[in-house]
Amino acid sequence: MVGKGEIDRERIKSRREPRFELVAGVVCLDFVNTLDDRFTAEPKELLTHYRDLARFAEDTGILADQQVDRLMTRSLEPGDEAQRALASAIQLREAISDIFYALARKKAVPAAALAILNQQVQKAAEHLGLVAARHRLQWKFEANSCDLSAPLWPIARDAAELLVSERVEYVRACASKTCEWIFLDESKNHRRRWCDMTKCGNRAKVKRFYVRRKKSAGTS
Repeated sequence: MVGKGEIDRERIKSRREPRFELVAGVVCLDFVNTLDDRFTAEPKELLTHYRDLARFAEDTGILADQQVDRLMTRSLEPGDEAQRALASAIQLREAISDIFYALARKKAVPAAALAILNQQVQKAAEHLGLVAARHRLQWKFEANSCDLSAPLWPIARDAAELLVSERVEYVRACASKTCEWIFLDESKNHRRRWCDMTKCGNRAKVKRFYVRRKKSAGTS
Protein backbone atom coordinates (compact mmCIF):
# COMPACT_ATOMS: atom_id res chain seq x y z
CA MET A 1 0.00 0.00 0.00
CA VAL A 2 1.45 3.36 -1.00
CA GLY A 3 0.94 6.12 1.54
CA LYS A 4 0.16 9.75 0.75
CA GLY A 5 3.21 11.53 -0.61
CA GLU A 6 5.03 8.27 -1.33
CA ILE A 7 5.90 6.97 -4.77
CA ASP A 8 5.17 3.47 -5.99
CA ARG A 9 8.65 2.72 -7.36
CA GLU A 10 7.54 -0.43 -9.18
CA ARG A 11 4.74 1.46 -10.93
CA ILE A 12 7.13 4.23 -11.96
CA LYS A 13 9.74 1.73 -13.11
CA SER A 14 7.15 0.01 -15.29
CA ARG A 15 6.22 3.25 -17.06
CA ARG A 16 9.73 4.31 -18.07
CA GLU A 17 9.58 2.69 -21.51
CA PRO A 18 8.21 5.28 -24.00
CA ARG A 19 4.52 4.88 -24.71
CA PHE A 20 3.85 7.44 -27.44
CA GLU A 21 4.98 7.51 -31.06
CA LEU A 22 6.65 10.88 -31.50
CA VAL A 23 6.92 11.43 -35.25
CA ALA A 24 5.52 14.96 -35.68
CA GLY A 25 8.78 16.82 -35.15
CA VAL A 26 7.36 19.22 -32.56
CA VAL A 27 5.71 18.59 -29.21
CA CYS A 28 2.43 20.39 -29.88
CA LEU A 29 1.75 18.32 -33.02
CA ASP A 30 2.71 15.07 -31.27
CA PHE A 31 0.14 16.10 -28.68
CA VAL A 32 -2.53 16.42 -31.39
CA ASN A 33 -1.71 12.85 -32.43
CA THR A 34 -2.69 11.50 -29.00
CA LEU A 35 -6.13 11.10 -30.54
CA ASP A 36 -5.41 8.30 -32.98
CA ASP A 37 -7.60 7.55 -36.03
CA ARG A 38 -8.98 11.07 -35.53
CA PHE A 39 -11.07 11.21 -38.71
CA THR A 40 -12.47 7.69 -38.61
CA ALA A 41 -15.75 6.46 -37.18
CA GLU A 42 -13.91 5.11 -34.13
CA PRO A 43 -11.12 7.46 -33.01
CA LYS A 44 -8.80 6.07 -30.31
CA GLU A 45 -8.22 8.23 -27.26
CA LEU A 46 -4.67 7.77 -25.92
CA LEU A 47 -5.18 10.11 -22.96
CA THR A 48 -7.71 8.17 -20.94
CA HIS A 49 -6.18 8.91 -17.51
CA TYR A 50 -4.05 11.67 -16.04
CA ARG A 51 -1.11 9.26 -15.92
CA ASP A 52 -1.25 9.15 -19.74
CA LEU A 53 -0.79 12.93 -19.84
CA ALA A 54 2.13 12.62 -17.42
CA ARG A 55 3.61 9.87 -19.58
CA PHE A 56 3.38 12.12 -22.61
CA ALA A 57 5.25 14.84 -20.71
CA GLU A 58 7.90 12.29 -19.79
CA ASP A 59 8.24 10.79 -23.28
CA THR A 60 8.61 14.21 -24.90
CA GLY A 61 10.94 15.54 -22.22
CA ILE A 62 8.87 18.67 -21.58
CA LEU A 63 8.98 17.89 -17.86
CA ALA A 64 11.81 16.38 -15.84
CA ASP A 65 11.34 12.82 -14.62
CA GLN A 66 11.26 13.94 -11.00
CA GLN A 67 8.45 16.40 -11.67
CA VAL A 68 6.53 13.73 -13.58
CA ASP A 69 6.91 11.45 -10.55
CA ARG A 70 5.46 14.11 -8.26
CA LEU A 71 2.54 14.78 -10.58
CA MET A 72 1.79 11.07 -10.93
CA THR A 73 1.72 10.72 -7.16
CA ARG A 74 -0.44 13.79 -6.67
CA SER A 75 -2.90 12.60 -9.31
CA LEU A 76 -3.69 9.61 -7.06
CA GLU A 77 -4.93 11.84 -4.24
CA PRO A 78 -8.70 11.99 -3.56
CA GLY A 79 -10.71 14.54 -5.47
CA ASP A 80 -11.30 15.41 -9.09
CA GLU A 81 -8.37 17.77 -9.69
CA ALA A 82 -6.55 15.24 -11.90
CA GLN A 83 -9.68 14.69 -13.97
CA ARG A 84 -10.14 18.45 -14.42
CA ALA A 85 -6.53 18.81 -15.53
CA LEU A 86 -7.00 16.00 -18.03
CA ALA A 87 -10.18 17.60 -19.36
CA SER A 88 -8.29 20.89 -19.83
CA ALA A 89 -5.51 19.02 -21.64
CA ILE A 90 -7.96 17.43 -24.06
CA GLN A 91 -9.68 20.77 -24.64
CA LEU A 92 -6.28 22.33 -25.43
CA ARG A 93 -5.36 19.43 -27.70
CA GLU A 94 -8.54 19.77 -29.72
CA ALA A 95 -8.06 23.54 -30.03
CA ILE A 96 -4.50 23.03 -31.30
CA SER A 97 -5.79 20.33 -33.64
CA ASP A 98 -8.50 22.59 -35.09
CA ILE A 99 -5.97 25.38 -35.67
CA PHE A 100 -3.24 23.35 -37.34
CA TYR A 101 -5.51 21.17 -39.47
CA ALA A 102 -7.20 24.35 -40.69
CA LEU A 103 -3.84 25.83 -41.65
CA ALA A 104 -2.68 22.58 -43.28
CA ARG A 105 -5.87 22.59 -45.38
CA LYS A 106 -5.60 26.31 -46.23
CA LYS A 107 -8.74 27.19 -44.27
CA ALA A 108 -9.49 29.94 -41.78
CA VAL A 109 -8.38 29.40 -38.20
CA PRO A 110 -11.43 28.81 -35.94
CA ALA A 111 -11.82 31.73 -33.55
CA ALA A 112 -13.04 29.55 -30.68
CA ALA A 113 -9.98 27.30 -30.91
CA LEU A 114 -7.64 30.29 -31.00
CA ALA A 115 -9.33 31.73 -27.91
CA ILE A 116 -8.73 28.50 -25.99
CA LEU A 117 -5.08 28.41 -27.03
CA ASN A 118 -4.60 32.08 -26.10
CA GLN A 119 -6.09 31.40 -22.69
CA GLN A 120 -3.67 28.52 -22.09
CA VAL A 121 -0.71 30.55 -23.39
CA GLN A 122 -1.53 33.28 -20.89
CA LYS A 123 -1.77 30.75 -18.05
CA ALA A 124 1.55 29.26 -19.12
CA ALA A 125 3.22 32.69 -19.05
CA GLU A 126 2.39 32.97 -15.35
CA HIS A 127 4.74 30.05 -14.68
CA LEU A 128 7.55 31.06 -17.03
CA GLY A 129 10.66 32.98 -16.03
CA LEU A 130 14.17 33.81 -17.10
CA VAL A 131 17.02 31.76 -15.62
CA ALA A 132 20.78 31.99 -16.04
CA ALA A 133 22.34 29.32 -18.28
CA ARG A 134 26.12 29.66 -18.72
CA HIS A 135 26.70 32.80 -20.78
CA ARG A 136 23.09 33.62 -21.52
CA LEU A 137 19.57 33.68 -20.16
CA GLN A 138 16.77 31.36 -21.19
CA TRP A 139 13.07 30.87 -20.57
CA LYS A 140 12.16 28.06 -18.19
CA PHE A 141 8.97 26.82 -16.61
CA GLU A 142 8.73 26.18 -12.87
CA ALA A 143 10.56 22.90 -12.34
CA ASN A 144 9.27 22.23 -8.83
CA SER A 145 5.60 22.91 -9.43
CA CYS A 146 3.09 20.27 -8.39
CA ASP A 147 0.33 21.92 -10.39
CA LEU A 148 -1.35 19.13 -12.36
CA SER A 149 -1.70 21.52 -15.30
CA ALA A 150 2.09 21.79 -15.62
CA PRO A 151 2.28 19.58 -18.75
CA LEU A 152 0.00 22.02 -20.59
CA TRP A 153 2.31 25.02 -20.19
CA PRO A 154 5.13 23.95 -22.53
CA ILE A 155 2.63 22.45 -24.98
CA ALA A 156 0.67 25.69 -25.27
CA ARG A 157 3.85 27.76 -25.64
CA ASP A 158 5.22 25.36 -28.25
CA ALA A 159 2.03 25.71 -30.29
CA ALA A 160 2.16 29.50 -30.07
CA GLU A 161 5.81 29.62 -31.10
CA LEU A 162 5.18 27.39 -34.11
CA LEU A 163 2.18 29.46 -35.18
CA VAL A 164 4.17 32.70 -35.33
CA SER A 165 7.21 31.11 -37.00
CA GLU A 166 7.95 30.66 -40.69
CA ARG A 167 7.87 26.89 -40.13
CA VAL A 168 4.08 26.92 -39.77
CA GLU A 169 3.68 26.71 -43.56
CA TYR A 170 5.26 23.25 -43.45
CA VAL A 171 2.65 21.69 -41.19
CA ARG A 172 1.19 18.69 -43.02
CA ALA A 173 -1.33 15.90 -42.50
CA CYS A 174 -0.28 12.35 -43.35
CA ALA A 175 -1.41 11.39 -46.86
CA SER A 176 -2.80 8.09 -45.58
CA LYS A 177 -6.57 8.48 -45.21
CA THR A 178 -6.55 5.86 -42.47
CA CYS A 179 -4.05 7.94 -40.48
CA GLU A 180 -3.87 11.69 -41.21
CA TRP A 181 -1.54 12.30 -38.27
CA ILE A 182 -0.21 15.83 -38.36
CA PHE A 183 3.50 16.66 -38.57
CA LEU A 184 6.04 19.33 -39.40
CA ASP A 185 7.66 18.69 -42.77
CA GLU A 186 11.32 19.55 -42.33
CA SER A 187 12.53 17.46 -45.25
CA LYS A 188 14.96 19.09 -47.69
CA ASN A 189 12.39 19.75 -50.41
CA HIS A 190 9.38 19.95 -48.07
CA ARG A 191 7.65 17.14 -49.94
CA ARG A 192 7.19 14.69 -47.11
CA ARG A 193 3.82 12.95 -47.44
CA TRP A 194 3.78 10.44 -44.58
CA CYS A 195 3.86 10.83 -40.82
CA ASP A 196 6.35 7.95 -40.73
CA MET A 197 7.92 6.42 -43.83
CA THR A 198 8.50 3.10 -42.07
CA LYS A 199 4.78 2.76 -41.36
CA CYS A 200 2.28 4.71 -43.45
CA GLY A 201 4.84 5.30 -46.19
CA ASN A 202 5.80 1.65 -46.33
CA ARG A 203 2.17 0.51 -46.38
CA ALA A 204 1.54 2.82 -49.33
CA LYS A 205 4.54 1.39 -51.18
CA VAL A 206 3.33 -2.18 -50.56
CA LYS A 207 -0.19 -1.26 -51.74
CA ARG A 208 1.18 0.28 -54.96
CA PHE A 209 3.30 -2.82 -55.54
CA TYR A 210 0.30 -5.15 -55.30
CA VAL A 211 -1.81 -2.88 -57.52
CA ARG A 212 0.92 -2.90 -60.19
CA ARG A 213 1.32 -6.69 -59.90
CA LYS A 214 -2.44 -7.21 -60.19
CA LYS A 215 -2.59 -5.01 -63.32
CA SER A 216 0.38 -6.84 -64.77
CA ALA A 217 -1.26 -10.21 -64.12
CA GLY A 218 -4.47 -8.99 -65.73
CA THR A 219 -2.75 -7.97 -68.97
CA SER A 220 -0.56 -11.05 -69.29
